[in-house]
Amino acid sequence: QVQLVESGGGLVQAGGSLRLSCAASGVTFSNYHVGWFRQSPGEDLEFVAALRGNNSRTYYANSVNGRFALSRDNAKNTVYLQMSSLIPDDTATYYCAASNRPGSYYRDRLYDYWGQGTRVTVPS
Repeated sequence: QVQLVESGGGLVQAGGSLRLSCAASGVTFSNYHVGWFRQSPGEDLEFVAALRGNNSRTYYANSVNGRFALSRDNAKNTVYLQMSSLIPDDTATYYCAASNRPGSYYRDRLYDYWGQGTRVTVPS
């Protein structure tokens, strides 16, 4: 059974940093694409970043490019989303997702497995 567990969310002041973790069980994470999405109340799910399983190439939404960075620790079967220079618009619940199918990394429908989400709050 595949499980993804996010952690690392919290409240941080604008300009601060957080590192989110997505730990996987039941799969070898290095073979999977891993995406991060976020959702604010009343808003649609938004693509944040993705890491390709085959070549570890990374992709970022324009809104976070240069501020967020993905990394993978295969020994821990974990993917990290390092978030820096946080702004109030980054406030959301963040979800990690995984897939081993080919497709558009920025579309949530590619991903078959999802975590429960972790909340990030950046007060204005």
